[in-house]
Amino acid sequence: MEHHPEQIVLGDVTVTRIKEYYGTAGLSPDRFFPDSPAGSWEQQHDWPAADFRDPSTGECRTAIQSWLLRSEGRTVLVDTGAGNHKDRPHAPAWHRLDTDYLDNLAAAGVRPEDVDLVVNTHLHVDHVGWNTRLDGRDWVPTFPNATYLMTRRDHEFWDPANGHRSVLGRGNQNVFEDSVAPVHRAGLTHLWDGTYRIDRNLRLDLAPGHTPGSSVLTLESGGEQALFIGDLVHTALQIAEPDTNSCFCEDPAQSRATRRELLGRAADHHALVFPAHFGGRGALRVTRNGSRFAIGEWAGFSRIR
Repeated sequence: MEHHPEQIVLGDVTVTRIKEYYGTAGLSPDRFFPDSPAGSWEQQHDWPAADFRDPSTGECRTAIQSWLLRSEGRTVLVDTGAGNHKDRPHAPAWHRLDTDYLDNLAAAGVRPEDVDLVVNTHLHVDHVGWNTRLDGRDWVPTFPNATYLMTRRDHEFWDPANGHRSVLGRGNQNVFEDSVAPVHRAGLTHLWDGTYRIDRNLRLDLAPGHTPGSSVLTLESGGEQALFIGDLVHTALQIAEPDTNSCFCEDPAQSRATRRELLGRAADHHALVFPAHFGGRGALRVTRNGSRFAIGEWAGFSRIR
């Protein structure tokens, strides 16, 4: 593994972090993680607590970011953040944002038309926002030459026409209409199920629980392995306490089982784990002792400030 402050090279694949937002999640730990064990946030864990909880306000911190992968000559963007100018009346942290995301992408040497594949690990408000941009009064695909990879299960679950109920209540309101449907109408989506092989280095697999169609991207190249696990882990506490779900998990039991399975795979294969929202070093290795997990080492980028 080679890396500098902005990217990591894993075998033949380069991974670059593209920042959109870093700051408060607007939720206290007891609201964000209501089933976390009593006193667990105050216990001494092997992780920098200030990266995940603001010591002055007590609120959880989060990073909204994309992983930019270059593999076999193609540019792959994993998750697209919250997006600009989106109406999010029931998700105020992401309401009508105006961030430098596209400038940050350009700083990595990538224009929107250069992106070949967009991977949405799931279809929550903070993972699909830059799928589209505002052109006049219309939402149009931000990445016009890309194929957008979404799981069929999430596409069906979040389509308002299907009338599914969610633990988010109205928290994902407008998201399908302005950030998913436009790229689907444009013929740019590929809806997959089970497993989808991107190339020799990259594979997508279903990892349900957080949402019905949540997925994990596995990178295997040159003896290196990494797992891009989306929202199966929001905070380092969930490494030490893997039965702790966020309040946004649609199927709590399935989410716990999937989290344990993926953490076990990461530990057994010495794989780097890239959660979607870690704002510190961004990636970590996991160790385990029986059913218990711990952070083996932080390995990633410079801390976001």
